[in-house]
Amino acid sequence: MKSLAVQLDTLKSEISQCRLCESNLPLGPNPVFRASVSAKILIAAQAPGTRVHETGIPFNDPSGVRLRDWLGVDDDTFYDASKIAIIPMGFCYPGKGKSGDLPPRLECSQTWHKKLLPLLPNIQLTLTIGQYSQRYYLGKNMKRNLTETVRAWKEFAPDIIPLPHPSPRNNIWLKKNPWFEREIVGHLKQRVNTLI
Repeated sequence: MKSLAVQLDTLKSEISQCRLCESNLPLGPNPVFRASVSAKILIAAQAPGTRVHETGIPFNDPSGVRLRDWLGVDDDTFYDASKIAIIPMGFCYPGKGKSGDLPPRLECSQTWHKKLLPLLPNIQLTLTIGQYSQRYYLGKNMKRNLTETVRAWKEFAPDIIPLPHPSPRNNIWLKKNPWFEREIVGHLKQRVNTLI
């Protein structure tokens, strides 16, 4: 039987060549993700934006700057796949909607997540960023909305911590919910530091 690392490398190659929803992607397919069997932290985000699509580097934008601050890590640590896996709900840029980017394409989570997750046996902390990943990872335990889900983080910790999206578009949410940075960010930095 092949080792997990070999199985993961094979699957990563398949995902990189994925064309399942090509006809629905305005900029074409460019799956952006990071994974290693040794990773202890999983960042389950939404989908790449245009900048990430162009560079192929996840969270290579202002959202990533804020997320790294929340985690208390530098760029080198954040992009070290042996420590942190970054697996969005949709691997490719889904296009623009009326009030921001469209939701992640379902094909990714339905096709790839159930194959990827068993090959990441060392994950001890999953960060569910935004409602799409929270719906996938928390299922019926998700609360009525994102704010209530994030506020109930202790119910899911230490294995899962739900987060709002770190996008500058969420500045208003962060101002309305100062408890998030006061209560959760400090705990998050401590937990991440322990794991890496």
